[in-house]
Formats: sequence, structure tokens, C-alpha cells
Amino acid sequence: MRAQSTSLMVLLALVAMGSAAQQPATQAAAALSHELHEALSLAEHGQPRQAYEKVNEILSAHPNYASALKLKGMLLEGAGRGEEANASYAAALKITPNDPDLLYKVGVYQLIKGDRREAIQLLEHYLKYEPKDGDALFYLAQAYHLTGQNDAALKAIKACMEVKKDDPQVWQKYGELLSGTGDNENAVVWLGKAYKADASLNRIQYDLGVASFYTMDFDGAKAYAQKALADNPNDRSSLELLAAIEVKLAEWDDARQSYEKLLVENAKDVPSQLGLGHCELELKHTQRAIDIFRSLLQQDPSVALAHYYLSRAYAALGDSAQAQYEAELHRKLMDATSFEATALGVEQDRAAWEQAKKLLAAGNEDGALRVFKESESGLHATPGRPYFMVGALYMYLGEPEKGLKYLKKSLQLEPKVRGAHTYIGIYDLQQGRLDEAEAEFKAELANDPNYLNASAELGSIRYRQKKWNEAIELLVKSHTRTPGLLIELCDAYFKTGKAQDAKMTAEVIMVYAKDDQSAIDDLLSLLRANGQEELAGRIAGVGR
Repeated sequence: MRAQSTSLMVLLALVAMGSAAQQPATQAAAALSHELHEALSLAEHGQPRQAYEKVNEILSAHPNYASALKLKGMLLEGAGRGEEANASYAAALKITPNDPDLLYKVGVYQLIKGDRREAIQLLEHYLKYEPKDGDALFYLAQAYHLTGQNDAALKAIKACMEVKKDDPQVWQKYGELLSGTGDNENAVVWLGKAYKADASLNRIQYDLGVASFYTMDFDGAKAYAQKALADNPNDRSSLELLAAIEVKLAEWDDARQSYEKLLVENAKDVPSQLGLGHCELELKHTQRAIDIFRSLLQQDPSVALAHYYLSRAYAALGDSAQAQYEAELHRKLMDATSFEATALGVEQDRAAWEQAKKLLAAGNEDGALRVFKESESGLHATPGRPYFMVGALYMYLGEPEKGLKYLKKSLQLEPKVRGAHTYIGIYDLQQGRLDEAEAEFKAELANDPNYLNASAELGSIRYRQKKWNEAIELLVKSHTRTPGLLIELCDAYFKTGKAQDAKMTAEVIMVYAKDDQSAIDDLLSLLRANGQEELAGRIAGVGR
């Protein structure tokens, strides 16, 4: 790929063209243009410092002169001051939003900085002017990939390959993206082609190792991982890959050593602790494995797989009751996790939420609404949903009056819009209006009997009405992850004499309330009130 900093002479020519396009008719403006060309001449003749002083002089009098801002950015970039250069380019882009060179440069910088959504918008805009720019297509593919838009990433890299037919780096990226979408057989082909053409490509051995791993060529994957580590012994991702391969090959002692090396660098790395405990379990070091998993769960109670391994370990020790308890807890956590993954949605949805949140904070409701309209697609593309999303976001931001306005608007546009009745009901519930809240939740469930949030909140109403069994049924059905609702479920279990279910629910609460001290305190009080001192003590020690 071309470097972000191209030759100064080429960049100066681009500034000159931009200046000519801005050439004004007035005598004063003509004089300003002449001053800019003086700065250009200084830069062309190897006097960048004097050129920089001259362009700053121009900008002090004319701060919105786009060509001067662009030249300043180029001079800063030539001096290796990338962040300042980008700030100058970005300022110029605001004034000339269709300047292709600025769109490209700011887009690439935003990608490097980590603002991938902004990078995508700028690079897409740039490609309208230069649709055959292979470098821009390459960077756009990377930006799509990093935001989870793998289909769009593949489309962009294929377009790049049409322009850069013989570029091994593009073949490597194509192979990496194929692997990311699960097409590892073709990924191996393209990565192998890139490796054959240029064995010095950055991380090519690692990429081949990953693709080979997922085609279950574990011996080949191991060879690539070992070569990657030989080239870079401190590459953590290659060591992680090697450890995973050794596990697949049942080379437990080698895998244990790999995980121990990883833990030297980061003693609290969760995957490495989990991997080490698994190795110790397979090596029949059962108590050592239990100690590792228990320590891991004290650090991070959300690691569901640790409970599965603990179940195996206790079974090996002959403790069938504890083994069954851990197995059931693993099942509950995995069940909740599967619903959590569905609820979170795709990366694009989360990005739209964050962008809209910034716009609402700046008072730009129309902009936030537009973001949701543009991001919604497929089954969710309904008239009321963008208004529902703005309303839900306002409720999340603690502005219920504005939120209710948009939620009610969404129902006017689409009486069966999913979620609006539930959010209105939650607000009613917070205000102590149980009858109104129940009516909203029932209206939601009449539209969609499987809307889980409504089931959860209706369960909370039944709990407040002391209808314990109905509350349990609705809360369990909802697969809720909300600590307050789970605490109500835990209490309902205790009140119906189901202590084992209550204890298991308490363990689940540890996962979702680990950063919510108020919820943990409420849970501890509930456990101690029901004689569960041992469990309360263990929960109180989590994360300490």
C-alpha cells in the first residue's frame, strides 16, 4: 500500500490545482492567492520551515482558506507531525467537503486512529471520484472488516484485486478476509499464493496458521505458528495460536508450557488461565485444575466454560453433587449468553447507537433520526423503528419526556412497532404506576408473545404483587440479564422453597452485576437473610 505521506512535490501540485479552483476575481483575493504561491515556491525550493511560517501568516489573517490549510497539512506531514497534519486536513475538508485528496487522507488517518465508521464514510465518498483507487479500496476493506461488515469487506477487496491484480499484499488481505467469513479452504489457497510470491509479508505465517487451524490441518497450522514465533518470539497472538493448536493435538504438556509463557506476561489473562486449567485437568492434576478455575471465577465470574471444566473435575474426584451443580450452572450461563449475543445485534447497530448518542448530546435530533433510518435494513426496516430507537436512546440517557415523545410517535406511525410499549411500561413502573405498566407490557406481548423484555418486566410486576410462581415463570422465560430482575427471581425462588435454584441464580447474578456494587450488596443481603453465608462470602470476594 502507498504510504499516507506521498511526495511533497505531488502534494504541492494538488494544492496548486485547488488554489486555482478557488481563484477569486477580486484584487485582494488575487493577492492572497499570490501569497499562497510564494509559500508553495518556498516549499518547492527546499525551504519547508519558511514555507510553514508563510502559510501560518496567511492563515492568521484568513483562517478558512482551504488551500492554505491543505498546504499546512502537507508541510506538517512532511515533517512527521501526522496528528497535527490531519487536524489541518480535516479543517480544510470542512470547507471543501468534496476534495478527493482530502477525503482520502483524512479517511486513512481516521482508520489508523480507530474511528472506523468515519473512515468508511470518507473513503466511500472518495471512491465516488476515484473508483479505481486500489489503495483506497484496500483501506476501505480493512475498515469494513474491523466493524464486522465482512460481506462489504470482501466486496471491497475483490474490487481492489481487479485494480491490483499482481499485489501479494492484496492477496494476503483477501485470504485473511475469507478466513474471517469462514471460507478457510479458499483462504489457505490465497494466503499460500501470497506467501509463495513474497515470503516476507508481515504476519503471513500467522495468517496461514489461523486458516490452516480452521481447516483442521493442525500439523500444518503448528508448523506455521512455530515459524511465526521463530520470526517474532514476542508475538503473543502467534503463541496463543500455538497453544490452541497443541490443545487440538492433545499435546497437553506442551500446551501447558505455552499457556504458562502467556501468563508470565499477563497473569490475569482469562483465556490463558482457562487453557492452563484445561491442560492440568487433562494431565490428571485435578486439584490444581480446580484451584485455577476457582481463582479464575473469583477474578471473572462470567467465564461459563470454567464451570463446565469444574463439573468434570468434581466428577473425577467423585463429588457428583458438586459436579451436577457446576454442569447446571454452565448450562444456565450458556443459555443466557446465547440470548445476550442475539440481543446485542451486529456491529453496525452498535455503531449507529453510539453515533446517534453523540448527536442527541449535541441537540441534533434530526441527525440521530437519520442515522437510525440509514442503519436499519431487512426485517427491521419499518416506519416506526427509527423513532423507537431515538426514544429508547433518550430513555437510556435519562431524558424520559423526550423519550416518551418519540416512543409515542413510533406507535402512531406503526402501532405494532416492537419495543415501544415496553419502554413506556418501564417508565410507568419506575413511577409506581403498576396498572398502567402492566397494560403496556400486555399490549407488547399481544403484538409479540416472544418479546422477552416485556415478559421480564411483567414478571417484575408479579413479583411486586407477591405472585411468586407467576413471577418465576415470566422471569425465567425472559432470559433476563438485568441484575435487579435476577435478584427478584432469586428471592422468589427462596420464598417458594427452591433454595438450590436460588443459589444458582445468585451465581448468575455475579456475572451480570460484577461491576454493579449496589446490586451485589442487595444480593449479599438477600443471601445472608436466607442463611447462605458461605455463598455470600464467596460472592463478596469476587474481583478482590
